[in-house]
Amino acid sequence: MSTASIDTTGDGAAAVSIASPVAIARELLPTLAERAERFDETDSFVAENYALLKEAGLVEAGVPAELGGGGADVAELAEMLRVMAHACGSTALAFSMHTHQVAIPAWRWRHQQVAAVEPLLKRVATERLILLSSGGSDWIGGSGKAVKADGGYRVTARKVFTSGAEAGDILMTGAVYEDEYGVQSVIHFGAPMKSSEVRVVNTWRTLGMRGTGSQDVVLEELFIPDAGVAFTRKAGEWHPVFQIIATIAFPLIYAAYLGVAESARDIAIDLAKRKEPRPYTLDLAGRMDTSLRAAQLAHRWMLETVAKNAPSAESVNEVMIERSLVAEHAIRTVELALELSGGAGFYRRNGLERRFRDIQGARFHPLQTGPQARYAGAIALGQPVTQIY
Repeated sequence: MSTASIDTTGDGAAAVSIASPVAIARELLPTLAERAERFDETDSFVAENYALLKEAGLVEAGVPAELGGGGADVAELAEMLRVMAHACGSTALAFSMHTHQVAIPAWRWRHQQVAAVEPLLKRVATERLILLSSGGSDWIGGSGKAVKADGGYRVTARKVFTSGAEAGDILMTGAVYEDEYGVQSVIHFGAPMKSSEVRVVNTWRTLGMRGTGSQDVVLEELFIPDAGVAFTRKAGEWHPVFQIIATIAFPLIYAAYLGVAESARDIAIDLAKRKEPRPYTLDLAGRMDTSLRAAQLAHRWMLETVAKNAPSAESVNEVMIERSLVAEHAIRTVELALELSGGAGFYRRNGLERRFRDIQGARFHPLQTGPQARYAGAIALGQPVTQIY
């Protein structure tokens, strides 16, 4: 896969080269790193970085080449995000939400020959649209209310954790519809962010990942035509499309957290080397690297599961086991990094304090610890998992 790389360091000429998305991400690291502290300290969305990613051609990196995009697969996109997170965790995590919303229809187009996703993918490539995800607020249970109207639905909802809301063009979301018999289903659709019935509410004041701009998005009587409904499913139960979503999305999301942990490790090693090594510092450094390797291996297994191209209840189980392992060991890596760095790590200027806060976000994505353990136990014992989420 290759895409355009824009030279922003020269004399103003638009020098364009061909590079992989990973190589482009590496080129952008100094700029992303320079801005990261400012975004964090001011609770500001990384809008300037999104503009940079768009200019560099990373918005369409996951669109199949046949449809005008870069043609990157999930593994390459994950590596792009992991690299990006070394400089700015907020940029990588927010952009992972757009990235997985592109990777999922691209996978369906490639492996299931789903023609219905083609117009969206072509628009992402030609218009460089930013897709948003309503994430955990729109999980298996669904959220919001859809009321049947002439030719479609009227949707009222409040979607939280909408990363990159300020830059988004289309929110990929859903709402719960209850028929006259009380049966609930979830309709899935794309909500145009520029609609007068859609507004962003500034709620994002958080411990970490402060630059993701994961604001609330409110839909107020938004009309969704019948033709705009991508698919409908039973509320509160896993659907085959959600097996695809879970299998593909989480290796991309957790690539960002892995990159944060790796960068924390590098900072701690640099700070520790400035002092005379002692036995306990050797112990801490060894435990830190051991924990990091566990996170890296778990993430590699996530990507190997994706590469099998067989989303199912079993692939969800594999990805979610590894999601828990990446989270556990990435968080532990950063804790040990802070301990290894000593007092120097406590200063904001060294960047470790921000990584310590950012990594905490790894706890909160589905499937969280309890549901993940129940899901894995049910798979092991041959029990149904349809309603475990």
